[in-house]
Amino acid sequence: MSGGPSLLDLFSGAGGFARGFRDEGFRILLAVDNDKSVAKSYTANFPGALVIREDIREISCDDIRYFLGLQSIDVVIGSPPCEPFTASNPRRREDPLERLYSDPVGTLVLEFIRILECVKPRLFIMENVPGILKGPLKAALRREFTAAGYSTVHFNILKAEDYGTPSRRTRVFISNVPISPPKLRRIVTVWEAIGDLPPPSPDTHIPNHEPPPSLSPRKLRKAFKLKPGGALVRYRGFGDRLYPNLIRLDPNSPAPTVLGSSRFIHPYEPRLITVREQARLMSFPDDHVFLGGKDEQYNQVGEAVPPALSRAIARYLLRYLT
Repeated sequence: MSGGPSLLDLFSGAGGFARGFRDEGFRILLAVDNDKSVAKSYTANFPGALVIREDIREISCDDIRYFLGLQSIDVVIGSPPCEPFTASNPRRREDPLERLYSDPVGTLVLEFIRILECVKPRLFIMENVPGILKGPLKAALRREFTAAGYSTVHFNILKAEDYGTPSRRTRVFISNVPISPPKLRRIVTVWEAIGDLPPPSPDTHIPNHEPPPSLSPRKLRKAFKLKPGGALVRYRGFGDRLYPNLIRLDPNSPAPTVLGSSRFIHPYEPRLITVREQARLMSFPDDHVFLGGKDEQYNQVGEAVPPALSRAIARYLLRYLT
């Protein structure tokens, strides 16, 4: 394995999942995502990887083989969209199996498995929300992976804050081997993550640390009266459950879960946090850049796998590849 184990990244996003693997010596050969801004961000951060900007449903096994040439793949990673499975989606289907087999976005999980069967890597890891295991879905996924040639399937539940991410995030990593990296002995807080950053500026040398979008003075005054952890707005998810947004960060705790839609109030200043501050809450290093419009940048951060967590996973998986 000269140069490190090889990796294929499906539903790549801006590269949070891949970043941890690259930092542990993996070679990112190929990435697939259909979003234009995401593809630009990925190319900027992984200049040695080939990025295919295409709907995965339009990519055949022959296409994958063509792009890989004679190179084999040791590991396939991927994060199919979680919207059909998360309870924060008010339009989530009632029947869990319909989320996987009928929802057009949910069926993208089956596309991950289709490419897996084509590439036949030694290891695979698919990330999603724990809701993807609800009811009969876990058994259905086991059947699908078995049909693709992987009769051993593990459903590993990991918390990002246990591995150095300054925000709370619980996700399932479905794989053909058990994944249980050693946890850190301490939790990283919001202020440890962002406290050394200078005020945002249009002329900043720190990528993505320009002034954030403005809130109305009335909203900011109201938000700043909130106690740390309080939310300015709430939105309805599945089953009319309420979810918070525009949360004022508590400097002495990890941040709440960062989502694509998440926007946070700075713990000490009357403003939203910048894309870079939000990226730090997801453990992205400052040299990982996000391109596109401001909302697209925030979305790329919130939809990623935190690099600190992915690096712990990558380090752990090396034992299976050496």
